Amino acid sequence: MKIAHVTSAHSRFDIRIFQKECKTLALHGYDVYLVVADGKGDESAEGVNIIDAGFLPGRLNRMFRTTRMVYSKAVSVKADVYHLHDPELIPVGLKLKKLGKTVIFDSHEDVPKQILSKPYLDPLSRRVLSFAFSAYERFACRKMDGVLTATPYIRDKFLSINSNVMDINNFPLVGELSADVEWSEKRREVCYVGGITSIRGIREVVDAMGLAHSGARLNLVGGFSEPGVEAHVKGGSGWASVNQCGQLGRAEVRDVMARSVAGLVTFYPLPNHIDAQPNKMFEYMSSGIPVIASNFPLWREIIEGNDCGICVDPLSPRSIANAIDFIMENPEQAGQMGRNGQKAVSERYNWDVEGRRLLTFYAALNRG
Repeated sequence: MKIAHVTSAHSRFDIRIFQKECKTLALHGYDVYLVVADGKGDESAEGVNIIDAGFLPGRLNRMFRTTRMVYSKAVSVKADVYHLHDPELIPVGLKLKKLGKTVIFDSHEDVPKQILSKPYLDPLSRRVLSFAFSAYERFACRKMDGVLTATPYIRDKFLSINSNVMDINNFPLVGELSADVEWSEKRREVCYVGGITSIRGIREVVDAMGLAHSGARLNLVGGFSEPGVEAHVKGGSGWASVNQCGQLGRAEVRDVMARSVAGLVTFYPLPNHIDAQPNKMFEYMSSGIPVIASNFPLWREIIEGNDCGICVDPLSPRSIANAIDFIMENPEQAGQMGRNGQKAVSERYNWDVEGRRLLTFYAALNRG
């Protein structure tokens, strides 16, 4: 079976698309292609044939011109199955269906809820666009041959739309971020890894660094996407306790986590966050450090249920600071939390488990 994974927005070596899904399928004998739009040219990497449709800057280009370029390249692959990874590619999926192709949509996010959190849209536009996209999503995904989702919550939404739905959770690759570092060798540092935005709690996290009395520093890994937010946090007193690391490779991320005593994922209580399962939460667990996370019911179930961290009010810098101080001042308990998280990942929250589910999904598709 020839499979073409298609993305107009993600990088060619995206963790979910390339490192997990494409490589797993290629390793098990599928002929795997990945169509991207980054302008870096064609190449073959780890059994995956990467086809570049070319890069155009800007959100509007990505939604319209880039999708046409990606569609053209995807058709040229002449795949048996097309596995789409971006909501703007849903119309491409419908065009491929008209060509008689088997098409899968991979829903990484609950897009209608994500639209409700877009900072560049006014409240009325958010509601109108969310409603319109939800209606279109229901119409289009009913015609797809299958839907994969990144969480059980998104899966349950699609079950009322399509009969062939499976959640393939974005859990860590076993051992990728593990580092053999004694707790006594760690620094007085915590870390945040990922996209840096206001709704992911960066203001409160930096403010918390100014309130913590334990002398902790924050390793801030990632890039700011909102210049105004960056200027705001850099003007606060907490910024003096921040190590700005910028964008890092996976090996460097592993090293940052290895020297830190906790990882922060304190997203705002917005519709697209409350039922999400952030990849970074499980990556912190995989690396063996406690997680300081928002106190959403699902997140509490994971963090407190496995005794691998502390849940806090994400809108309260004081609550975040208290959790940081507790981790710093209780190394034995913090170390045990880290081991508990690592154990939970090794037994349940890992890609080996999810990769087998992906292969089961494709095997059934092949039989069909």
